[in-house]
Amino acid sequence: MVSRKKTSKKAERKSKRGDGGLDSSPLPPAPRTPAPRGGRPSALIDTRVIYCGDNLEQLAKLPDACIDLIYIDPPFNSNRNYEVFWGETKEKRSFEDRHASTQAYIDYMRPRCVELARVLKKTGSFYYHCDDHASHYVKVMLDQVFGHQFFQNEIAWKRTGARGDGFAWNQLHDTLFLYSRSAEFTFHRQFEEYGDEYLETKYRYDDGDGRKYRLDNMTSPNPRPNMMYEWKGHASPEKGWRYSKETMAELDADGRVWYPKDKSKRPQLKRYLDEMQGIPMGSVWTDIAPINSQAQERLGYPTQKPLALLERIVSASSNPNDIVLDAFCGCGTALVAAQNLGRQWIGIDISPTACRVMAKRLRDVCKMRESEPGRRAGDKNSFIVRDLPWTVEKLKAIPPFEFENWAVIALGGIPNKVQVGDMGIDGRIFPVGTKPSDAHSMFAGDWFPIQVKQMDKVGRPDIDQFEAVMAREDRQRGFFIAFGFSSDAEAECAAFFKKTKRVIKLITVQEILDEQHVQKM
Repeated sequence: MVSRKKTSKKAERKSKRGDGGLDSSPLPPAPRTPAPRGGRPSALIDTRVIYCGDNLEQLAKLPDACIDLIYIDPPFNSNRNYEVFWGETKEKRSFEDRHASTQAYIDYMRPRCVELARVLKKTGSFYYHCDDHASHYVKVMLDQVFGHQFFQNEIAWKRTGARGDGFAWNQLHDTLFLYSRSAEFTFHRQFEEYGDEYLETKYRYDDGDGRKYRLDNMTSPNPRPNMMYEWKGHASPEKGWRYSKETMAELDADGRVWYPKDKSKRPQLKRYLDEMQGIPMGSVWTDIAPINSQAQERLGYPTQKPLALLERIVSASSNPNDIVLDAFCGCGTALVAAQNLGRQWIGIDISPTACRVMAKRLRDVCKMRESEPGRRAGDKNSFIVRDLPWTVEKLKAIPPFEFENWAVIALGGIPNKVQVGDMGIDGRIFPVGTKPSDAHSMFAGDWFPIQVKQMDKVGRPDIDQFEAVMAREDRQRGFFIAFGFSSDAEAECAAFFKKTKRVIKLITVQEILDEQHVQKM
């Protein structure tokens, strides 16, 4: 815990003179214990759960002060329901196109932030991730919700490199606002590695054993009458020594004091490089690269954040087994970070596609099982997705692109990144035991096309078009998903097979819901 508001004058003096922390500690820091990969289930609320639905409704069901860390990266489109992820050009629209006004966005976010503040523990932390479109309005709103006195940091994360913008400074960073609910909140200092130039100029001494060290001042920056004493022929500094006589004796016995030949000069403290953790992180983060087209963790979600970014936040602002909440969890990076670092977690997103993407990611990356967590048995490696629209009626009601994504993912395929001009292919499925030779290419390796129609009864004309796709792509098998098919459609598939030996599998939504589609595949 740290207190940013109620710090005693003694503690302030200690902080200023550097008695604690990284390069100011006279003794080597204690080794850090690695966090477990999973903690015990919470007795207060269900964790390792992804809720599909409006976060305002779901947050209202949580009790007061039950969450240790909240991170949100909300979209600017307040009517985001079932927005498509892959190749989503709407993510690049201007802010004005997404909202009637900036006020509409703030009006959308305010009640959600009020609920998030309510469920946050007094020792908890809240991170709001945004960019320059509305960050100044968001800050005012958060000051009102959390209290301006509990604003802790504005963090700038460099998310992109310089571009060819010719009329203004390149906008290169996102903003993260950090708030707490009280003066006492969890915070663990994070460190970055020393640069080569820093090491060459600072850690240029050694004792002949290869251990590099630098020299640090041992005099007190403030008057300390009780620390004024002669030490081994060296007179007391004007304001006294930084350390007591007992501590000086310990440091000397450990060989940590460097003595000049000239008694008029001061002894200095040896700080060994191999005992240092690095440079304490500040509020400008330039060391975490954004997700690019070659990143292994890339899922195709346009606003996906790097796992390293979320792991830094989770490490700094929570403890093992704390509960982490992401109420706009998108592709689930915060959940993966929490799971990797041994925290409990809850995710909420309004998009069924996002929830299915998260589930697949937790299975593939974290090796978790998708099933109701076994709380009595202490099961630490399972999760559940709740409130998905698993009915024909609900699936008929969602927008077409979202339905396409749901159907392709439910079949086990990869949705097409292009929704307009997709050449008649809504997704691709790879045979069991095979995978794309290039994880970032939708056209590599052996694959079968998937066509999806949000129709009650697909007829022969749609089948004819899909046959042309299969012939063009030279595919021997393809899958067509709809709510139903006419007898003419079924007859055309049979004729197509007889003529070309190419197979079109017709799969209904109900068969997917009843898990009867596997036999057809």
